[in-house]
Amino acid sequence: MKILMFAASFRKDSLNKKLIRNAAQMIPSGHEVNLKEFNEYAMPLYHGDLETDSGIPDAAQKFIQDIADHDAIIISSPEYNSGIPGTLKNAIDWTSRVNPVPWVGKQVLIMGASPGMVGTNRGMWEVRKPLEYLGAHVYPEMMGFAQANKAFDEHDQLKEEAMRPKLQKLLFKFTEYAEYVSKFRPAETPPPAPTKPSPTPESKAPEAGYNQKNP
Repeated sequence: MKILMFAASFRKDSLNKKLIRNAAQMIPSGHEVNLKEFNEYAMPLYHGDLETDSGIPDAAQKFIQDIADHDAIIISSPEYNSGIPGTLKNAIDWTSRVNPVPWVGKQVLIMGASPGMVGTNRGMWEVRKPLEYLGAHVYPEMMGFAQANKAFDEHDQLKEEAMRPKLQKLLFKFTEYAEYVSKFRPAETPPPAPTKPSPTPESKAPEAGYNQKNP
């Protein structure tokens, strides 16, 4: 199974980058893990006129293709003001502008790290919403790390012994489930062309999550 992993943060010393790197080391053997830097997906804010004039930006095309090329996606996201980071929401919005939407049928696991006392428990629910709307199968269990500024040692490894087995268990359950479900997935369709979608006739229902109108 091919697994894409990234932290939805641009910051060099992001707690979520540290978390996703630790998680990547814990993925059970037998899977192809592709750990990406979110910085590779730095794209402009969604703008309908920009899309009309220039099409889908290169960074957004890369993000769309990477989602399409993997069976499962694991995201470690910060929480901004009890919600989803604007950069992640913007990237997701760009993915909705192609048809078929690359998230359809993908298995997704959400986690997050925060220096706050409640971790990213509120923000993770906001990350779920657009992904589920766009057809992703988001794993029911999520994991938020509170006071994560104290969770890593000088080598950026998780130092809390209580948290390591919990994260390992979650990753094992998710990969086992995702691999099992993937066996029953219908035959693969060609990856979405990273171009502006054609208008959808009002008489025909769009695919799951497909954005008919410019937001």
